[in-house]
Amino acid sequence: MTGPTTTRETPREPAQAFPPTRWSVVLAAQGEAPAAADALEALCRAYWYPLYAFVRRSGHSPHDAQDLTQEFFSRLLAQHWLDAADREKGRLRTFLIVALKRFMANEWRRESAQRRGGGHTHVPIDTAFAESRYAADPAATPAEGLFDRHWALTLLDRAINRLRDEFQAAGPPGEFDALKACLTAARGEIEYAALARRLAISEGATRVAVHRLRKRFRELFREEVAQTLADGSELAAEIRHLAAAMGRE
Repeated sequence: MTGPTTTRETPREPAQAFPPTRWSVVLAAQGEAPAAADALEALCRAYWYPLYAFVRRSGHSPHDAQDLTQEFFSRLLAQHWLDAADREKGRLRTFLIVALKRFMANEWRRESAQRRGGGHTHVPIDTAFAESRYAADPAATPAEGLFDRHWALTLLDRAINRLRDEFQAAGPPGEFDALKACLTAARGEIEYAALARRLAISEGATRVAVHRLRKRFRELFREEVAQTLADGSELAAEIRHLAAAMGRE
């Protein structure tokens, strides 16, 4: 993508002004308070596919990948793994992949086949959806690169869905569908005259609408990335990392 996510902006300073995030709520309570447990479960629901893709690319079958990923979430939600994750607490992305690797290397191997997947989990996995998405992944991408790519794409999708909801609630019907291609287009590639005809507005108004769409998208994407960080000190670096993971930096 040559547009919004690669824009290098001055990071928001200072870190102490950074609002609380879902991940910081989890960390502040060390995963013990009900609010922290709910926040962690919501995060797991939102970001399960990058972990599933990592497991699949690590050589596991669809059935075993579903089983293993659900068991990982079950353990994560039920046990105090956060207490031993000091070095990884800054970024949810890093914490989850490190915890999953440890689980795959240690805990999973010690479980008998009969007990796999036996733990209750509140994070459902749609294997059919996951497999259709996994089939489209580049075969040469290593497991950790695939995880980072889908982590970035998940955040991108969440930002786009929020943007769509906002535009559909406040804008003319069909405006977002007409303009959404502008999110991934370079500025020189946008056909403002054709868009203006489609929207039945002036070209000048179309340029304003595109600018507003792209600006709001950048804001929402930053917010989605921020929700996976403990504070704002690493926001700019994390956005650059995610852009590179998608091959768009």
